[in-house]
Amino acid sequence: MVVCGDDGLAHRLATELRGVYREQVVLVVPPSRRTPPQPMAGRARAASAALFGRMVTAVNRGTDGSDDTLVPDERVMEAAEPTEAVLADAGVDRAAALALVYDDDETNIRAALTARRLNPRLRLVLRLYNRRLGQHIEELLDQAAELAAGATAGHRDGHGRHGGHGADIATTVLSDADTTAPALVATALVGTSKVVDAEGLLLRAVERRPPRPGEVADPGLCTLALLSATSNDPAGAEGSEDSGDGPRLLPDAEAVAAATGRGAVVLEQVSYSGPPLPARRAGVMPFASLFSARLRWSLAGLVAAVVALAVALIVVTDDHPLHAIYITLLDLFAINDPAVGAPLGQQVLQLLSGLVGLLLLPVLLAAVLEALGTFRTASALRKPPRGLSGHVVLLGLGKIGTRVLTRLRELHIPVVCVEADPEARGMAVARRLRVPVVVGDVTQEGVLESAKIHRADALLALTSVDTTNLEAVLYARSVRPDLRAVLRLYDDDFAKAVYRTLRTAHPAALTRSRSVSHLAAPAFAGAMMGRQILGAIPVERRVLLFAAVVVDGHPQLEGRTVAEAFRPGAWRVLALDTAARGDAAGAEPPGSGLVWDLPDTYVLRAGDRVVLAATRRGLAELLGRRTRSPR
Repeated sequence: MVVCGDDGLAHRLATELRGVYREQVVLVVPPSRRTPPQPMAGRARAASAALFGRMVTAVNRGTDGSDDTLVPDERVMEAAEPTEAVLADAGVDRAAALALVYDDDETNIRAALTARRLNPRLRLVLRLYNRRLGQHIEELLDQAAELAAGATAGHRDGHGRHGGHGADIATTVLSDADTTAPALVATALVGTSKVVDAEGLLLRAVERRPPRPGEVADPGLCTLALLSATSNDPAGAEGSEDSGDGPRLLPDAEAVAAATGRGAVVLEQVSYSGPPLPARRAGVMPFASLFSARLRWSLAGLVAAVVALAVALIVVTDDHPLHAIYITLLDLFAINDPAVGAPLGQQVLQLLSGLVGLLLLPVLLAAVLEALGTFRTASALRKPPRGLSGHVVLLGLGKIGTRVLTRLRELHIPVVCVEADPEARGMAVARRLRVPVVVGDVTQEGVLESAKIHRADALLALTSVDTTNLEAVLYARSVRPDLRAVLRLYDDDFAKAVYRTLRTAHPAALTRSRSVSHLAAPAFAGAMMGRQILGAIPVERRVLLFAAVVVDGHPQLEGRTVAEAFRPGAWRVLALDTAARGDAAGAEPPGSGLVWDLPDTYVLRAGDRVVLAATRRGLAELLGRRTRSPR
């Protein structure tokens, strides 16, 4: 396996391939970048960095934290760019798979085209942020591989993926933002802990506390994991990958029944029903957004003055109400005849109406200017509406923040964004989705208050600076101690230390710290092993993968019933794709999608395509690759 990258994802991916799948790895990194750089340089203060370093050391002392340093038997190459000579020196012509996880899309595409020419049978995994471009590149590279290898017998299934043996040379385009966005979004939502997209559907996994004595817990569709015994103890250590007391993934029915006092993660439903946004007609702007509060009060005062003048005219002249209002408006706009020879009261009212008319002119001009300004900036950034509550405050509109914002709006969750750079990547998306944005540095006083943090339900700190995310969460905690907080941290050990410290300080609040490389690396590693990874769900410090697998060629699945194919702690069949095989299960018509209520007696056949949940080691075993014992 060859891994080329310039950030922490490359190091984490190499560790994943070597430690979980026992693969030989060649890691290509830029010069003097063996250790993943910490992004807190520049904006972070030296004193803060030292303080956080001491906190990491103190909290992790005596624990079995994961180590993302280079493992033995890895070959490390230093190269500024993945040129043809560098790829040849890395052994791409003899490699089984190549992962290009540079932060720049153009660098990954250029290297992928070169690698495909060097080795047409190479399995490619690309990290691209542009999803539309990624689809075209994926089709282009797959077509080039088929033509070069003479794979005329290869075919594509209904989902555009190669079937049979063609999957070994397939190209997979992934995005760390798309891979981690569902987990970050789900953590911040009310009543939702873990979400993953599966073939256009939204899988929702819920973390449930242990049932009380006499209660019968709802098993949901299936139990995905049993939480560790220390997960509910604020002072305890969250179960790590190598901890014997950690979470138990994909347990069988006997283990679920015997697990007393332990929480569980269950698959509850396949659709989301969350707090919807207020109903609003498309294309119609609310009146409150057109005019400021001061202008609205001025207009209301003038209307009240006109009504009072009309009532006074009715009293003085004993005129008909409609005629009196008409005369008042004529006096107001100075188009009525002077009240010469009229009673004194009517003359005074005419003078007052003229005075009100003079006051009305600048107010009408201000109203026109504000309305024009509002329509002119309709495509620009919106401010948080007055009275907003129950929303999610999103900090940072970079690659990760933009994807999270899109997912939140697809789920109809009200969002207020905070971004310091007016030219950030996600600003255009926020304008298109008409999401309120506060432009300012979140570390400055008053910025979070402008985002209505005191009335928010959750905070997502997703900037690229660890100290900024941590400072924002700590300040939000001082304003709202019970606020749900999710912060993105670069290093997984640092994320673990921050999580434990915040959980100890605020045991009643929900706090989650996530490392993007930790969440994304399993999906990239699974794609390098030749499987289509639909998503990943974090269960404490472990990861549960959702993959789409063709049954053909897997003796652990083919010819077995669903119950026989279930391997506790390794993998479990969740759904059957009836679009790939019209007569599957006989339960749905052809092309109907996924069937989730498969009977345990259904026999998996060679042409079936199933969606399964698997652990990382279980997926490695299911792939059937020759494993290598560590030296």
